[in-house]
Amino acid sequence: MNVKICTHDFNPWQEVQTFQQSQLGSLQGKIGATCLFVGTMRDFNDGHDVKGMHLEHYPGMTEQQLEKILNDSIAEFSVLQAFIVHRVGDIFPDEPIVAVAVWSSHRGDAFDACRLIMEDLKSKAPFWKKELLTSGEARWVKKNTTGYQKDL
Repeated sequence: MNVKICTHDFNPWQEVQTFQQSQLGSLQGKIGATCLFVGTMRDFNDGHDVKGMHLEHYPGMTEQQLEKILNDSIAEFSVLQAFIVHRVGDIFPDEPIVAVAVWSSHRGDAFDACRLIMEDLKSKAPFWKKELLTSGEARWVKKNTTGYQKDL
């Protein structure tokens, strides 16, 4: 499986290196580009200061949807391999939330596929964010994944 859900802080560089070393041996000499995106938590959203968030997912369904997103990008672009690591649970500013890596023969396909994966992940994968504001208020982020709205 090329999808990993973490309930703890992770090192995106180590995750990608480990995946590359264990899964890409058969692609030696074929990889001409690697595109890596790392998303981290900000300390602000919608004009408010945020000190943390709780990210929920639908176990099983989330991994299945993320695999579909990867497979769709592989079908659309000349991608040799792709990988997603996504965090759930309690997350704090500056901690990584997601890492997406794409390996391809050419940079254009790697860049385009990485962007498509992130855009699809943000709009199609079942994740829900509850922010903890510095004011002490907790709020569900209303702009969650389309089709997977959590009752607020």
